[in-house]
Amino acid sequence: MEWRRGDLAVSDDPARIDRARVHGFIARESYWAKGIPRDVMDKAIDHSLAFGLYRGARQLGFARVVTDRSTFAYLCDVFVEGDERGDGLGKWLVECIVAHPDLQGLRRFSLMTKDAHELYRRFGFRPMADATRYLEIHHANAYGAG
Repeated sequence: MEWRRGDLAVSDDPARIDRARVHGFIARESYWAKGIPRDVMDKAIDHSLAFGLYRGARQLGFARVVTDRSTFAYLCDVFVEGDERGDGLGKWLVECIVAHPDLQGLRRFSLMTKDAHELYRRFGFRPMADATRYLEIHHANAYGAG
């Protein structure tokens, strides 16, 4: 699928993803996966529904959804390059993701964020009604940089 807005595009075509750029951002600039090895990032992209945000051939942003495309989805690794922020591109990227045909009718669509609650609220994301249901195994230093 592809969405267009002038010279901008959001695409779920995995062949278009600039994996070096995505890895560079996530490994160096993210708070959630700092230090992630390239092969781990590549495997994550390969096993997810991945989205790129582009101006022409240049990738400006990225997000991926871990999903069975039937009942559950987890939105993660969302970013827009720093010099491109502030123009609503992150909102548009998330808007395209939640509109994707493979993500309709899900029982649960979740995400975690430290600082973008208001961005996601506008698309219907809310805090868990009962957080005691959520359990995890979390390896905070899995990549040696967290």
